[in-house]
Amino acid sequence: MSYGDAEQDELRFKVLDRLYALGERDIDTARVYGDSEELLGRWFKQNPGIRETVFLATKCGFIHPMTPSGNPDAIRSSFKTSLEKLDLESVDLIYLHRPDAGVPIEVSVLTLAEFVKEGKAKYIGLSEVTPATLRRAHKVHPIAAVQLEYSPIELTHEAPGGLIDTCKELGIAMVAYAPTARGLLSGHWTKIEDFTTRDVRHYLPRFKEENLQKVLKVVEGLKEIGAEHGGATPAQVALAWIASQGIISIPGAKRLDHVEENLGADKVELSPEEIERIRELGKASGWMDSGLRHTPGGIALSYVETPPLEGWQASEVVS
Repeated sequence: MSYGDAEQDELRFKVLDRLYALGERDIDTARVYGDSEELLGRWFKQNPGIRETVFLATKCGFIHPMTPSGNPDAIRSSFKTSLEKLDLESVDLIYLHRPDAGVPIEVSVLTLAEFVKEGKAKYIGLSEVTPATLRRAHKVHPIAAVQLEYSPIELTHEAPGGLIDTCKELGIAMVAYAPTARGLLSGHWTKIEDFTTRDVRHYLPRFKEENLQKVLKVVEGLKEIGAEHGGATPAQVALAWIASQGIISIPGAKRLDHVEENLGADKVELSPEEIERIRELGKASGWMDSGLRHTPGGIALSYVETPPLEGWQASEVVS
């Protein structure tokens, strides 16, 4: 499930074409993101030569939409399926989508490292990991990137000694998903009822009317700051704020105008005072204290610790 129904291929190809024409070369996908891998495979086939100029990342490790597995066989099978859907022999970056609470992270990472040796990936990454798990993983094989949920109102990872500090210490790139808080900071949404039952946001505990009204106060603050930067939109200011932290954003876009809006954030340079003001606006919204950021099932899969490698037996895993 994603943010509403998928558009027709013709429109989605136009979005990809425009993204590329405007200079964007980083594409992030995953097997569980609807048919996005198949779509990209068709797009690459229709545009010979583009694949070689794009940095492509996908993810592996889910054996069902809500069942992660760090078992080597499951990881290999998942990645094999992704390559088949993409109709490619390799990607640039392969993430473990979620650590498996039943498999030592070292076992999973060594499997990802095999893909690098085989030429199927250049780099490996992790998503939604704890600082302790990340340190263990990085000792086994260099981790190039970590995905984390981060936005001006989702600041959990800024805690001292948290994931952001750990990535900086280890020299690991950080990639923020939901950088505009799943679209809330864009200013395009003003009522929770606008999210249909085909939209994952409809089911997220934080997405309640009273919480949205608090977030809209942040949006107003972003608009005020944007007015000082040539009329930059709230989404552009939010994305510029994340860039100011040295973090890469992967905002989603289903429409051509949203593609252009997102990429326009590169032109916004915030002052130190504006950066701090945005952070304070986010804290004041109370967003992080207003319920679970995922469904209970999603929370159960996030930031889990994995068992120690010592004494672990592969037979303990059910793939």
